[in-house]
Amino acid sequence: MKDLFAKKPLSEVLREVQHEDDSSTPSLKRQLGPVHLILLGIGVVIGAGLFSLTGKVAAEAAGPAVTLSYIIGGIACALAGLCYAEFASMVPASGSAYTYSYVTLGQFFAWIIGWDLVLEYAVGAATVATAWSAYFIKLCQQLGIHFPQALAASPFDDNPGIVNLPAAFIILAMTALLIKGTKESVRFNAVMVVLKVIIVLTVVGLGWAYINPANHTPFIPANTGTFGEFGWSGIMRGAGLIFFAYIGFDAVSTAAQEARNPQRDMPIGILGSLFICTVLYIAFSWVLTGLASYTTFKGLDKLAPVATAISAMPQGFHWLNQLIVPAILCGFSSVIMVLLMGQSRVFFTMSRDGLLPSFFSDLHPKLRTPWKSNGSIGIVAALAVAILPGDLWGEMCSIGTLLAFVLVCIAVIVLRIKEPNAPRVFRCPAVPLVPILGALVCISMMVPLPGDTWIRLVVWMAIGFIIYFGYSRKHSRLNGENSQKN
Repeated sequence: MKDLFAKKPLSEVLREVQHEDDSSTPSLKRQLGPVHLILLGIGVVIGAGLFSLTGKVAAEAAGPAVTLSYIIGGIACALAGLCYAEFASMVPASGSAYTYSYVTLGQFFAWIIGWDLVLEYAVGAATVATAWSAYFIKLCQQLGIHFPQALAASPFDDNPGIVNLPAAFIILAMTALLIKGTKESVRFNAVMVVLKVIIVLTVVGLGWAYINPANHTPFIPANTGTFGEFGWSGIMRGAGLIFFAYIGFDAVSTAAQEARNPQRDMPIGILGSLFICTVLYIAFSWVLTGLASYTTFKGLDKLAPVATAISAMPQGFHWLNQLIVPAILCGFSSVIMVLLMGQSRVFFTMSRDGLLPSFFSDLHPKLRTPWKSNGSIGIVAALAVAILPGDLWGEMCSIGTLLAFVLVCIAVIVLRIKEPNAPRVFRCPAVPLVPILGALVCISMMVPLPGDTWIRLVVWMAIGFIIYFGYSRKHSRLNGENSQKN
């Protein structure tokens, strides 16, 4: 049982990264600066959480107080983000929370968090893909094109169809872009970020003057008696549901091994993107719920609330709807791309450690991307999102993200005790207070999530344990090295 809690020495992680940088063998290419990293963060943060789940959370959980849900989520992310920034400045390797857990808590906890990150990245990409599909249908309607509803919905959705083809298509398209190369992916993301920020600022700037105060009254609707629906419990549940919208800084941390100066640039990318996006979230959600009553976000409209809100503006602004839908589709595409990129980098690191087959760490000799990992993740995600219901994804992604953040907050405290003298370019302030508060806030948002979401998490983790004890523990490179020493 001792090998379950074997820790990977921080010195070994740093040595491996240095060896890969100096080696002539194919490795991930260091080509990202602080601006690239901030844009990656904004690229993944400004997406379904803002343009899609704002309507769902307002209609089903928090009402107009969805703004407070975003503020609470932002505070939790700021606390966790400070912990991530410290780790990212210490451990310039791909793998994000998985690597941090391996160094501090041991192999078994690292596996748990690595398996959990699938819920954060792959499932997050599926969440955004379902929203992309909803906006794609709206674009077809604008252009007078009839796209069969049966081919844009899962058989298990409220309005069932046969298969969700648009959602599957966009995942496969972004997978192909990632395989092509990191530089091309980053350039695509930069263009998409500009479009998304223009959208947000345009809606906020034009819509502010047409906010109807009646739509914000009552700001916190009374609890209807159903757990988590309106009232403060609804606000907390809403914060948990939309929390995945802030995982941009976590996705940034997976690119550490592709940053030119990770010790300096990673904290800038993580905290910079988080701050910018939180300000935009608060302003945008306030305007959106002010333009249209939260009670109007129903059916497909709850997944595409921006178009509904703009329709409530004076007719002279309805031209905005003709531009905003295709622009949002472009923006969603970058979210999917960055999340799929993060998933492949986590699997890349786990594979290098022997916890997953070497297939996931094979790099293309010319493109220097983990093309086999990208391809397999993309195909599985596309098949899943084509068949499974859209409502399933958001809650699964949120609970996976929250669990990852809890463990990272705990890991910062552990490493401060275990290796107090390790070089830290960025130091999380007020340790252990900030990490403890971060963990507690994340736990408080996990608790109100629906019971079936918890059941799915338990089932998912049970599958992970089977894989770990059946394959990963036996093939762990660290376990093999330790047995040789003994």
